[in-house]
Amino acid sequence: MPKISQKNKTAFCIVTPSFNQAQFLEQTIKSVLDQSGDFDLHYFVADGGSTDASKKILEKYADKLNFVSEPDAGQTNAINKGIAYFSKLEPEYAQIIFAYINSDDYYLPDAFALVSSYFSQHKKAQWLVGDAAIVDENNKQIQSFVQIYKKVLRQLYVPQLLSILNPIPQPATFVRWEAIDQVGTFDESLKFTMDYDYWQRLQQKFGRPHFLPQTLAAFRIHSSSKGGSQFTQQFAEELAVAKRYTTNQVLLFLHKAHIFVITAIYRMIK
Repeated sequence: MPKISQKNKTAFCIVTPSFNQAQFLEQTIKSVLDQSGDFDLHYFVADGGSTDASKKILEKYADKLNFVSEPDAGQTNAINKGIAYFSKLEPEYAQIIFAYINSDDYYLPDAFALVSSYFSQHKKAQWLVGDAAIVDENNKQIQSFVQIYKKVLRQLYVPQLLSILNPIPQPATFVRWEAIDQVGTFDESLKFTMDYDYWQRLQQKFGRPHFLPQTLAAFRIHSSSKGGSQFTQQFAEELAVAKRYTTNQVLLFLHKAHIFVITAIYRMIK
């Protein structure tokens, strides 16, 4: 794994799982590479053997990132490939921060600078969560009420809340490498909620996340995205994950009730 030293330097290790999303991929890549601040950037894209223009886009940026383009076992497997890649890095840093950003999402300017500053000032923080905008295929902000709703929930956050719902926006979540090293890789049996499962494991090990109020990233909903077209399956898997970490029937009932309400809302707005 990347070694931790007393050198006054931060490194970001970012992985992007990619498959046939060329129309969004370059924006994702640029949002990572264009981050500015006093840190080193290690960027790895795990492409699952895309048949569109994704590989050509990756080759265009080959001098600024590392990538593989080969068949894989899905999104979670691709994320774990990135963790395996970063585990072999040798440079020593004062702190190493890990995150993954999907190939249809993107970071906002100065996100890494804000995250680096927070971790530098809060040495005991193991995972940090900011806000994320929700956008459509044309980068237009949508579903602002969902963003506001989840932001309010994070302001009221108690650990039990994570058993009821997931208010943590994946693209705006950053984790210290020491925590990744202790918690391990993502669960490849999960298709939709590998992030929710990971948040549960992080919370069990290190307690509740730290929060930033700033919007750090954009989460995209479009016709072919998991979040946009397969929400019923996603919620079913989320409930199964919740049952892994609590046997409290009240919390599980509230989880089911929340799914019922949110599913009804999703059907109305589609």
